[in-house]
Amino acid sequence: MTRTDHTPQRTVALFAGVVPLDGEAVLAESAGAVLARAGYALRHGGYNGLMEAAARGAVRHGVPVTAVTLADRPDWGALNAHVTTTVYAPTMGARLHAYLDDADLVVAMGGGVGTLHELTAAVYYATAIRSLPVRLLGPTACRLSAFLRAEGWLTESPTRPLDFLRELPDAEALTADLEVLAAGRCTP
Repeated sequence: MTRTDHTPQRTVALFAGVVPLDGEAVLAESAGAVLARAGYALRHGGYNGLMEAAARGAVRHGVPVTAVTLADRPDWGALNAHVTTTVYAPTMGARLHAYLDDADLVVAMGGGVGTLHELTAAVYYATAIRSLPVRLLGPTACRLSAFLRAEGWLTESPTRPLDFLRELPDAEALTADLEVLAAGRCTP
Protein backbone atom coordinates (compact mmCIF):
# COMPACT_ATOMS: atom_id res chain seq x y z
CA MET A 1 0.00 0.00 0.00
CA THR A 2 1.61 3.24 -1.12
CA ARG A 3 -0.03 6.60 -0.66
CA THR A 4 0.59 9.15 -3.37
CA ASP A 5 0.00 12.36 -1.42
CA HIS A 6 1.94 11.31 1.71
CA THR A 7 -0.35 13.42 3.85
CA PRO A 8 -0.38 11.66 7.21
CA GLN A 9 -3.80 10.47 8.21
CA ARG A 10 -2.65 8.53 11.27
CA THR A 11 0.03 8.68 13.93
CA VAL A 12 2.50 6.00 14.96
CA ALA A 13 4.32 6.08 18.28
CA LEU A 14 7.72 4.52 17.63
CA PHE A 15 9.72 3.35 20.62
CA ALA A 16 13.33 2.58 19.87
CA GLY A 17 16.72 2.85 21.50
CA VAL A 18 19.71 5.08 21.05
CA VAL A 19 22.24 2.24 20.72
CA PRO A 20 21.26 0.14 17.71
CA LEU A 21 22.37 -3.46 17.39
CA ASP A 22 23.73 -4.80 14.10
CA GLY A 23 21.45 -4.02 11.17
CA GLU A 24 18.70 -2.44 13.24
CA ALA A 25 19.54 1.13 12.16
CA VAL A 26 18.92 0.11 8.54
CA LEU A 27 15.66 -1.54 9.63
CA ALA A 28 14.60 1.59 11.55
CA GLU A 29 15.21 3.81 8.52
CA SER A 30 13.24 1.41 6.33
CA ALA A 31 10.45 1.31 8.91
CA GLY A 32 10.25 5.11 8.97
CA ALA A 33 9.87 5.13 5.18
CA VAL A 34 7.30 2.29 5.20
CA LEU A 35 5.21 4.02 7.87
CA ALA A 36 5.37 7.37 6.05
CA ARG A 37 4.33 5.84 2.74
CA ALA A 38 1.40 4.20 4.54
CA GLY A 39 0.24 7.61 5.78
CA TYR A 40 1.60 7.66 9.34
CA ALA A 41 3.15 10.69 10.98
CA LEU A 42 5.99 9.68 13.30
CA ARG A 43 6.11 10.38 17.03
CA HIS A 44 9.11 9.31 19.13
CA GLY A 45 11.60 10.59 21.69
CA GLY A 46 13.44 12.64 19.08
CA TYR A 47 16.94 11.54 19.94
CA ASN A 48 19.68 9.66 18.09
CA GLY A 49 20.14 5.98 17.27
CA LEU A 50 17.11 4.10 15.99
CA MET A 51 14.84 7.11 16.55
CA GLU A 52 16.99 9.24 14.25
CA ALA A 53 17.20 6.49 11.63
CA ALA A 54 13.39 6.09 11.60
CA ALA A 55 12.96 9.86 11.37
CA ARG A 56 15.39 10.01 8.44
CA GLY A 57 13.31 7.41 6.60
CA ALA A 58 10.04 9.21 7.38
CA VAL A 59 11.07 12.74 6.41
CA ARG A 60 12.14 11.58 2.95
CA HIS A 61 8.41 11.13 2.36
CA GLY A 62 7.39 14.51 3.75
CA VAL A 63 5.68 13.41 6.96
CA PRO A 64 6.09 15.25 10.25
CA VAL A 65 8.31 13.85 12.98
CA THR A 66 7.28 14.84 16.49
CA ALA A 67 9.65 14.51 19.42
CA VAL A 68 7.94 13.88 22.75
CA THR A 69 10.26 14.67 25.64
CA LEU A 70 10.19 16.03 29.16
CA ALA A 71 9.96 19.78 29.78
CA ASP A 72 12.55 19.59 32.57
CA ARG A 73 14.44 16.70 31.11
CA PRO A 74 17.81 15.48 32.18
CA ASP A 75 20.61 15.94 29.69
CA TRP A 76 19.48 13.40 27.12
CA GLY A 77 21.34 15.23 24.37
CA ALA A 78 20.14 17.27 21.42
CA LEU A 79 17.12 16.28 19.37
CA ASN A 80 17.94 14.84 15.98
CA ALA A 81 17.89 17.09 12.91
CA HIS A 82 14.78 15.43 11.44
CA VAL A 83 12.39 16.51 14.20
CA THR A 84 9.77 18.95 12.88
CA THR A 85 7.75 19.49 16.08
CA THR A 86 8.50 19.06 19.77
CA VAL A 87 6.07 18.31 22.59
CA TYR A 88 7.40 19.05 26.07
CA ALA A 89 5.53 17.01 28.68
CA PRO A 90 5.63 18.08 32.35
CA THR A 91 5.96 14.51 33.72
CA MET A 92 6.87 11.05 32.51
CA GLY A 93 3.22 10.02 32.82
CA ALA A 94 2.15 12.97 30.67
CA ARG A 95 4.86 12.03 28.18
CA LEU A 96 3.44 8.52 27.86
CA HIS A 97 -0.06 9.94 27.41
CA ALA A 98 1.27 12.28 24.71
CA TYR A 99 2.50 9.20 22.85
CA LEU A 100 -0.48 6.94 23.37
CA ASP A 101 -3.72 8.89 23.77
CA ASP A 102 -4.28 9.49 20.06
CA ALA A 103 -1.79 7.07 18.48
CA ASP A 104 -3.19 4.77 15.85
CA LEU A 105 -0.30 2.32 16.08
CA VAL A 106 2.72 1.59 18.28
CA VAL A 107 5.90 0.14 16.80
CA ALA A 108 8.65 -0.87 19.22
CA MET A 109 12.19 -1.83 18.32
CA GLY A 110 15.24 -2.73 20.35
CA GLY A 111 16.38 -0.33 23.01
CA GLY A 112 17.22 0.15 26.63
CA VAL A 113 15.25 0.68 29.80
CA GLY A 114 13.46 3.75 28.35
CA THR A 115 12.18 1.76 25.39
CA LEU A 116 11.13 -1.05 27.70
CA HIS A 117 9.22 1.44 29.87
CA GLU A 118 7.42 2.86 26.83
CA LEU A 119 6.62 -0.59 25.45
CA THR A 120 5.27 -1.76 28.81
CA ALA A 121 3.03 1.32 28.96
CA ALA A 122 1.79 0.63 25.42
CA VAL A 123 0.98 -3.01 26.20
CA TYR A 124 -0.90 -2.00 29.35
CA TYR A 125 -2.69 0.77 27.43
CA ALA A 126 -3.77 -1.69 24.71
CA THR A 127 -5.13 -4.17 27.26
CA ALA A 128 -6.78 -1.79 29.72
CA ILE A 129 -7.51 1.60 28.12
CA ARG A 130 -8.46 1.20 24.45
CA SER A 131 -7.80 -0.95 21.44
CA LEU A 132 -4.36 -0.10 20.07
CA PRO A 133 -2.23 -2.22 17.74
CA VAL A 134 1.29 -2.79 19.08
CA ARG A 135 3.98 -4.17 16.79
CA LEU A 136 7.38 -5.46 17.87
CA LEU A 137 9.75 -4.90 14.97
CA GLY A 138 13.10 -6.51 14.37
CA PRO A 139 15.12 -9.33 15.88
CA THR A 140 15.75 -7.66 19.25
CA ALA A 141 12.08 -6.83 19.88
CA CYS A 142 10.99 -10.28 18.70
CA ARG A 143 13.47 -11.94 21.10
CA LEU A 144 12.10 -9.79 23.93
CA SER A 145 8.57 -10.87 23.08
CA ALA A 146 9.57 -14.55 23.05
CA PHE A 147 11.27 -14.14 26.43
CA LEU A 148 8.30 -12.30 27.98
CA ARG A 149 5.90 -14.96 26.73
CA ALA A 150 8.11 -17.84 27.88
CA GLU A 151 8.51 -16.33 31.35
CA GLY A 152 4.81 -15.58 31.75
CA TRP A 153 5.03 -11.78 31.62
CA LEU A 154 2.88 -11.74 28.47
CA THR A 155 0.07 -14.17 29.10
CA GLU A 156 -3.22 -14.20 27.28
CA SER A 157 -6.40 -14.56 29.29
CA PRO A 158 -10.12 -14.14 28.59
CA THR A 159 -9.99 -10.64 30.08
CA ARG A 160 -6.60 -9.72 28.58
CA PRO A 161 -6.34 -11.04 25.02
CA LEU A 162 -3.07 -10.36 23.22
CA ASP A 163 -4.52 -10.09 19.71
CA PHE A 164 -3.32 -6.48 19.50
CA LEU A 165 0.33 -7.61 19.66
CA ARG A 166 2.32 -8.87 16.66
CA GLU A 167 5.98 -9.70 16.14
CA LEU A 168 7.37 -8.51 12.82
CA PRO A 169 10.90 -9.60 11.89
CA ASP A 170 11.58 -7.03 9.15
CA ALA A 171 10.33 -4.12 7.03
CA GLU A 172 8.59 -6.45 4.58
CA ALA A 173 6.51 -7.92 7.41
CA LEU A 174 5.71 -4.37 8.59
CA THR A 175 4.54 -3.44 5.08
CA ALA A 176 2.27 -6.49 4.89
CA ASP A 177 0.90 -5.84 8.39
CA LEU A 178 0.10 -2.21 7.55
CA GLU A 179 -1.83 -3.36 4.47
CA VAL A 180 -3.87 -5.71 6.63
CA LEU A 181 -4.53 -2.96 9.20
CA ALA A 182 -5.54 -0.51 6.46
CA ALA A 183 -7.94 -2.99 4.94
CA GLY A 184 -9.49 -3.65 8.35
CA ARG A 185 -8.99 -7.39 7.87
CA CYS A 186 -7.77 -8.02 11.39
CA THR A 187 -8.22 -6.80 14.89
CA PRO A 188 -5.54 -4.50 16.20
